[in-house]
Amino acid sequence: MRAGIGSLTALALLAAWPAAAQKPADPGPAAAADAPAIPPPVVSVTRHSGTFGGTRISYRATAGETYLKDKDGKPLAAITSYSYVKEGAVDPKRPVTFLWNGGPGSGSLWLHMGAFGPKRVVIPSDAKDDGAPPYPVVDNVHSLLDATDLVFVDPVGTGFSRALGRTDPKTYWGVTEDAKAMAQFIRLWLDANGRWNAPKFIGGESYGTTRSAAVINELEGSYTDVAVNGIILISSILDFSQAADAPGNELGYVTNLPSMAATAWFHDKVANKPATVEQFVAEAKAFALGPYASALLKGNTITPQERQAILPQLSRFTGVGQDYLARADLRLSPGRFYKELLRDRGLTIGRLDTRYTGRDYDAAGETPDNDPSFYAIDGAYTAAMNAYARGTLGYSPEQTYVSIGGVGDWNWQLAGNRERGYLNVAPYIGKALRENSGLRVFVGQGYYDFATPFFGAEYSLSRTGMPTDGRIGWHWYHAGHMMYVRDEDLAKLSTDVRAFIRGR
Repeated sequence: MRAGIGSLTALALLAAWPAAAQKPADPGPAAAADAPAIPPPVVSVTRHSGTFGGTRISYRATAGETYLKDKDGKPLAAITSYSYVKEGAVDPKRPVTFLWNGGPGSGSLWLHMGAFGPKRVVIPSDAKDDGAPPYPVVDNVHSLLDATDLVFVDPVGTGFSRALGRTDPKTYWGVTEDAKAMAQFIRLWLDANGRWNAPKFIGGESYGTTRSAAVINELEGSYTDVAVNGIILISSILDFSQAADAPGNELGYVTNLPSMAATAWFHDKVANKPATVEQFVAEAKAFALGPYASALLKGNTITPQERQAILPQLSRFTGVGQDYLARADLRLSPGRFYKELLRDRGLTIGRLDTRYTGRDYDAAGETPDNDPSFYAIDGAYTAAMNAYARGTLGYSPEQTYVSIGGVGDWNWQLAGNRERGYLNVAPYIGKALRENSGLRVFVGQGYYDFATPFFGAEYSLSRTGMPTDGRIGWHWYHAGHMMYVRDEDLAKLSTDVRAFIRGR
């Protein structure tokens, strides 16, 4: 329930908001001539209450800008965030959780309005298109506000966040550059809110898991540590060698196969179909790591007899005919799979969530025209985020809200990494776990996610250097990349993450 609104500039919120805690430096006459004037950050504070996880909570919502500054106090970028903090005296044991989405280039609206925020947009739970507005925005009983304060963060170039003055936004567009900015934001938020000794969690979805690994390195990888209690990884992509589309790279075919099997099972393309997807996935993993990986690694030295022995098994696990797989040399790329699996029905399947289906311009192409699991949901989320921020939260800047795709020319090179190979941030998590005995990791994966296949996450987090003491917890869901679009999985995800936070 909305209890009251006050839309204020940051100058009136000196005790409540990190951006307000820093008076913008006077740029001086020379600087003023070189760059446009930068106004103070704008912040809106509103008060509300709701029932989350069965507990009634009154909370303060703070939506607005935090300025990142250089060493001389010059504002360089405005980070927009949405904080939800329980009203009353601060409990020193109450956690705070920082969340972001992926892309890179995505705002935090998906986790914010779909999973953990106090309001959520309702879309069809059965993998159908969201249609046209109005879209219901309702109280989210699955929000985590009963267990933790929440801060949803939009990196530079996403949401309403942006570079300021003559700052080149590319300054923030890179794995390390972005992580440093997010770490700086977290420190500023902790300063302004007096929460340095609170239990802290960070997390994200998709590239947001990449970001989380890079951020933990920025927070804990130096002598000015910000110790963290937990990392929440939803639909993980940490080791990009699996996504490399390069001739001779066989790893992606191996880690993709169980996702193909789960999808074929869902769409009834499996002969002698097992009773559960879990059972079929277990069979697919054993095949992928054993006979299939062996066959791929043999390359052109594989014998005709060995090839023929693999084809029937590969066809069963993928749901695709043996003739097609033979022409593809046993290597079924994701794009071809999306188009081929249901070609006989005139349908394509989704990438973010392979439960979704769509119809292309025609059925003759090699890959789909578009991703039906994205265009089925994007309209609802964008409309809901704008309506909620600009209306309920009273925060309506003169910028377009960038849902996704707001950055370009991303620097994929890790700082200090002289190797010019693929990106892998999983070792950052291993190092943090080895050096922080109180750190735990939550991993949530959807069976029908092809953007970040679940077996790839299992591979990444089981390499040398990862502790095997049970501090990495695994959870699987019967949906795709954004498992919370399915009502049953939203409830399960909320319960699982709440237990993770409380289980510290």
